[in-house]
Amino acid sequence: METMMAPWRYQYITGPKGDGCPFCAAGSDRERLVLFRGTNCYVMLNAYPYATGHLMVLPFRHVSDICDLREGERTELMELVCRARGCLCRAFHPQGMNVGINLGASAGAGVAGHLHCHLVPRWAGDSNFMQVLSGTSVVPLKLAESWELLKKYWE
Repeated sequence: METMMAPWRYQYITGPKGDGCPFCAAGSDRERLVLFRGTNCYVMLNAYPYATGHLMVLPFRHVSDICDLREGERTELMELVCRARGCLCRAFHPQGMNVGINLGASAGAGVAGHLHCHLVPRWAGDSNFMQVLSGTSVVPLKLAESWELLKKYWE
């Protein structure tokens, strides 16, 4: 076994938050796990992944509801969701994928103020005893390794 990562989601959701939006924090794209920057939206790895390769597509502009996106933002968001899906398929060969947007904290949005679309690669049997018994996710690649692999497949 190379790496076992245990990102407890509840700890993130209920823990202290820094000032400002975590999606807009300063730092290099590599440090922030940003894979691609478009005109209106960008793609980044989730720092607390449910599965290896868990990506998010976000507009640059702070907007909390999908209905508040401008036409160019809506179009680019969906184009990048499709492009990110293709990249994940080439890099990790998942058997399925969850794609979704949680609108509001009650719907599960950990950062409710900045809309983001999740892409979670899935494989048969990936919800195993670790998640069920201990709330722990087993992610076989470090985030930096996932970023490197996805960056290679992005183009």
